[in-house]
Amino acid sequence: MLAYLWLIPVLPALGFAVNGLVGLWVKSRTGRPPARPLVYWVGCSSVFLSFLLSLACFFELLQRAPEDRLYELEWFTWIAGNVVNTAASGSAAFEIGWTLQLDPLSAVMILFVSGIGFLIHVYSIGYMWEEEGFYRFFAYLNLFMFMMLTLVLADNYLVLFVGWEGVGLCSYLLIGYYTHKESAGDAAKKAFVVNRIGDAGFVLGMLLLFAHFGTLDFTELFGAIQTAFPEPEMAWGVLSWAGLFLFVGACGKSAQIPLYVWLPDAMEGPTPVSALIHAATMVTAGVYVVGRSAAIYSRTPEVALIVAGVGIATALLAATIGLFQQDIKKVLAYSTVSQLGYMFAALGVGAVVAGIFHVFTHAFFKALLFLGSGSVIHALHHEQDMARMGGLRRHLPITWVTMAVGTLAIAGAPPLAGFFSKDEILWKTFASGHWLIWLVGLAAAGLTAYYMFRLIFMTFYGEPRMDEHTAEHVHESPRTMTWPLIVLAAGSVVAGFIGLPPWLGPNLFEHFLEPALATAYHGESHGHHSAALEVGLALLSVLVAAAGALLAYLFFVRGWDGMAALRQRLAPLRRLIANKYYVDEAYDALVVERTKDSGDALSWFDAKVVDGAVNGSALATRITAWISGQADIHVVDRIVNLVGETVNFFSAAFRKLQTGLMQSYALYFVIGLVFAVTVYIFWGA
Repeated sequence: MLAYLWLIPVLPALGFAVNGLVGLWVKSRTGRPPARPLVYWVGCSSVFLSFLLSLACFFELLQRAPEDRLYELEWFTWIAGNVVNTAASGSAAFEIGWTLQLDPLSAVMILFVSGIGFLIHVYSIGYMWEEEGFYRFFAYLNLFMFMMLTLVLADNYLVLFVGWEGVGLCSYLLIGYYTHKESAGDAAKKAFVVNRIGDAGFVLGMLLLFAHFGTLDFTELFGAIQTAFPEPEMAWGVLSWAGLFLFVGACGKSAQIPLYVWLPDAMEGPTPVSALIHAATMVTAGVYVVGRSAAIYSRTPEVALIVAGVGIATALLAATIGLFQQDIKKVLAYSTVSQLGYMFAALGVGAVVAGIFHVFTHAFFKALLFLGSGSVIHALHHEQDMARMGGLRRHLPITWVTMAVGTLAIAGAPPLAGFFSKDEILWKTFASGHWLIWLVGLAAAGLTAYYMFRLIFMTFYGEPRMDEHTAEHVHESPRTMTWPLIVLAAGSVVAGFIGLPPWLGPNLFEHFLEPALATAYHGESHGHHSAALEVGLALLSVLVAAAGALLAYLFFVRGWDGMAALRQRLAPLRRLIANKYYVDEAYDALVVERTKDSGDALSWFDAKVVDGAVNGSALATRITAWISGQADIHVVDRIVNLVGETVNFFSAAFRKLQTGLMQSYALYFVIGLVFAVTVYIFWGA
């Protein structure tokens, strides 16, 4: 089945082409969108087939010997022919192939990206059924899957970057799906701009690596790094700067300080989009890149410490903001930012397997929680304020039970999936000697338990706080929405058992993933510690999480008498945190408004200086005529008009392309991609 690896990303791409292009053609010809059953069958089946193929490739890879678990499939040579001079290897022929690579790391990624992506597609049938742009939504979801699968299957940074930019485009389309909402458009633009800042860092990192090593192919590059840097880089050099720039790109995609501000606003998109972005696709891309680049970070300890520091600071910051959010999806958004911080902290201290393991388990319970929140919102006619919920467990029993499972998992309750992955991160951090990072991670775990159980208690317990009309029509979601919740809840229970700690059994996940990290130092065994210490620290993390859950119970179920007095005493701090530390306001004042001021200054320059020079052409004409002795005083006017008419003539064609319609841009993109692939295939033939 490995020979058909190329079909894994291509199948969702075909779904996008059918639903997007054919759907648009049908609507333009008939005035009506294509039939919904046809749309969801195409959209869901393409991703399901991709998942089945991913599963088959995974098992075929598993049957190979550990040292032979690497398969590469080149479609065509993308860039070839030039000889480049590099600092590390001298002159070499530069060639980039459009090549897919399956190894243990990419195999893990495609499994949960396609599997959980399929469940989100099924859920979208019920959630988006009444939407007029039903076919457009499924086309965007399929395109998102194609780009993410391309990203994780790429065998070099350049092909990875195509998928990297593609998921950025898809996030823009899906976050701004509700085109009639100004807030959705603003959130989409914010996500797009912030990610471009991170992408600039990513490009610089790639260029540094290419300039020094002459290749962007993972196998060649990491082998060259291993040869050139047998020991860690003691001073800041090319490898440190490349690692730092790549991490800047990861901060943009995976919402870390200071580029995390786009992710909470991404909640303006439909709930299935939130689940897809936060659980299975876009935000995991940054973690994947840092994990894939472990050979770089294992040899740049100062950069690795920056990764760990930024990660744990983000985990704590986002956890505190989540304490006082009222919007059910905003609570989960800041929870995602916090959990991503845990993953980066693990990668930074050298616990790469633990970080990737948390990516895997987090995908199950975070998708479950987002889809569960969508079920609540669907039942309450798009109400998202938890202050207007309450008492829903009697009306939404499946949603309540499954979300409770997801909450227990993210809080780290044994034996659910989140317990094993979070405990592994905390233990590896402690064992590596980074005790401050471990302590902050432990505190963030307690805060996570508090705000997640606060969400459960405010939503499903107490007296109903919605209006009478809404209360009369509350009902459980349709089966297309509840079955994915049940499957994800089951995954949240059992997924952790493949990564057991040593005191419980073999860690199958670590054993499987290790060959993919062969060029990185095996820095995961940090000294020798007793099993009793590891068990004790695991018990401590469970007790901290239990304390957070108990506090939420006392506040929001039992109605503790001291709560009002505590709120009054902590009112200034509560106001600061509830307003997200005014980070968005600071960015607006320091960046957005100053950018507008720069634009105003350029506008003034254009109006006063450029236009003034044109308006003063009569004087310039007289001076020219006086100097040249010519009688025609309109020569300068003619030159100015000729320049303007020339620019206007050549820009006419380009103006027709810049319509502002994203559907047109997507069509141009697909046409260009098909043309490029066709040319390269036939050229190679």
